[in-house]
Amino acid sequence: MKKDADYFGDEELDLIFIAKRLRDATRLEKILTDAALEYAVQPEEYLGGIIFKTKRIGAFFYVRPDVRERAVEVLLANNYVPAED
Repeated sequence: MKKDADYFGDEELDLIFIAKRLRDATRLEKILTDAALEYAVQPEEYLGGIIFKTKRIGAFFYVRPDVRERAVEVLLANNYVPAED
């Protein structure tokens, strides 16, 4: 279930995925919600491109550390590659 970042307070959250396309982000939101996982999504910049590096905006998905393992299982089961620890 999607939560605002304020919901988590000062808790340190783990990055599980960076969606570079809107359709990936909206699909992943549904998948995480259906799995009853609490998560936060923040728009943030990342560096993209192979030859010409440019700043781009993506949807960064975060979860609490204690549910990271389950969230990664859900990502993998739905053909998403989790972000590195």
